[in-house]
Amino acid sequence: MKLATFTHNGSTRIGIVEGDEIMDVSAVAGVPSDMVTLLESGPSGLEAVRKATTAARPLPLSSVRLEAPVLRPRKFLGLGGSYKSHVKEVAHLIAPPKHQTWFNKQVTCVNGPYDDIHLPKVSDTLDYEGELAIIIGARGRHVRGRDAARQMTAGFTVCNDFSVREWQTRAFTATLGKSFDTHGPLGPWMVTLDELANAHSLSLRTWVNGELRQDGNTSELIYRFTEMIEELTTVFTLEPGDILTTGSPAGVGAARQPPLYLRSGDVVRVEIEGIGHIENRVVPEP
Repeated sequence: MKLATFTHNGSTRIGIVEGDEIMDVSAVAGVPSDMVTLLESGPSGLEAVRKATTAARPLPLSSVRLEAPVLRPRKFLGLGGSYKSHVKEVAHLIAPPKHQTWFNKQVTCVNGPYDDIHLPKVSDTLDYEGELAIIIGARGRHVRGRDAARQMTAGFTVCNDFSVREWQTRAFTATLGKSFDTHGPLGPWMVTLDELANAHSLSLRTWVNGELRQDGNTSELIYRFTEMIEELTTVFTLEPGDILTTGSPAGVGAARQPPLYLRSGDVVRVEIEGIGHIENRVVPEP
């Protein structure tokens, strides 16, 4: 199931994407209008959404504005140095991490799948990182094992972890360089776990102005999704709607010699097998 958050005629709600249509399930009685509320309702809520498609009003996908699947996650976390190819390409810049290295992207950076990205006034070191993101579907702490981690996972979406490299290096946390407004586009929808059974073997590609920059596969990940959820829930509770971006393969602009950063007018497209693509244009920060 492809669950999307969309805006139509000034109202934002959720729907199921089927081909070139979106089924407006929020119009059916008892179905939530936002993704976090839906995920908090658990498996019964998702099942109600599936059943609601028979009574839902279909809308042309071209007539709606697709938003980030989760507009207001409680947490937006990113994992650094998680692809073997990326660790190798930046070895001349940073030492390989000994453990999972997580950072915060402030939730105010959440952006739509086709919205503009701001080129900061304070830096010209804007970089792209195409990533697969996990959307958490259940509350959990001290989660252990594959089955428990799968029960925590609602589905997956595409993310571009835009990074302002100059500000990323201001502190070990990397938070400032990862959190500029608009720098967390997500989408175009969430593909539920049951439709993406083998998320550890998906093609991931990033293009800039039509030039292929990243050509990786999630099979390169150093850590499995189970290990990521185990690591995080050892420390704190994950909640429905939380976003976990799982890292980026080789090909980022900062690793080139000389570095090749984004400029105003550049168009960045990230596509992941089995999910879809997001595409964002870089514009000057207003």
